[in-house]
Amino acid sequence: MTYIGVDLVHIPAFAEQLARPGSTFESVFSATELRVAAGKPERATHLAGRWAAKEAFIKAWSQALYGRPPVMGPDQVPWQELEVRPDRWGRVMMEPRGAVARAVHDSLGEIHSALSISHDGDYATASCLITLQHPRLSSS
Repeated sequence: MTYIGVDLVHIPAFAEQLARPGSTFESVFSATELRVAAGKPERATHLAGRWAAKEAFIKAWSQALYGRPPVMGPDQVPWQELEVRPDRWGRVMMEPRGAVARAVHDSLGEIHSALSISHDGDYATASCLITLQHPRLSSS
């Protein structure tokens, strides 16, 4: 079984949220994500794509649990544990870590995910596919 999640982020609103005095929004990103973003000319645009990717992963995970209660509420997700990892050519993958990795494994078993991030004008979008390697879920 394969499940999809998609998210769209309005970059100007996202950039405004990042720049707001006292904002702790950057805490949703891992140290690696912030380090990679620091080297980008359009930092807010880059991070908006990463935020869309995290949301897309959560949506795909939620779809895989259709008919069952969520494992974590949105305010319980340690977002920095959903890390968008680039390879040296800029291709990305989602790497759940820590509590998120354990919760995904406990709820779905072994998974494979595929991730795509795109930017155009004022928007960043991401799509995430989660494929169950050894499905644990019933179709009820």
